[in-house]
Amino acid sequence: MALKESTMLALGTPMPDFALPDVRSQEIIRPMIFQDKAGLLVMFICRHCPYVVHVQEELTKLGREYQDKDLGILAVSSNDAAGYPADAPPRLREMAEQLDWQFPYCYDETQSVAKAFTAACTPDFFVFDRQRCLVYRGQLDGSRPGNGQPVTGQDLRAALNAVLAGKPVNSQQRPSAGCNIKWKPGNEPEY
Repeated sequence: MALKESTMLALGTPMPDFALPDVRSQEIIRPMIFQDKAGLLVMFICRHCPYVVHVQEELTKLGREYQDKDLGILAVSSNDAAGYPADAPPRLREMAEQLDWQFPYCYDETQSVAKAFTAACTPDFFVFDRQRCLVYRGQLDGSRPGNGQPVTGQDLRAALNAVLAGKPVNSQQRPSAGCNIKWKPGNEPEY
């Protein structure tokens, strides 16, 4: 497992626009469907990455905990499904169903959304405020496979709770870390 850290996109960056299919409903998901929400969490994840597998139950808990709050949540997989069949949409749908995720799980076939966010690893978390400016990009918590720290989601939860309370998010943020996004040959980003 080669460890890759997130790029730490500049705070205040406006949220990129996109339109991606949800792997379960096939509905096209756009950020504007969450326009009335106080915040939006976008998670870049996949099925096969051991770092995602390590935290996937916590993502389920987080989804349930914030489901009825003023927060939009969605997950995106941008991995090359040809090279990594476990990350193809039918397998992502199985993952979402097995974990009973109530938030959309989208597939970024062209990888353009990952590039727009400068997503670099799985998992990679981005939180936007009501004005859809980036207020958090970083880790779920300090737990990694094999490091003995419990998976709590404390760093991400602190950011989400601040957004929901209308308070500033602490700007001291640690990068997320995991497997690199599996780019299609010749599609690797410059960042």
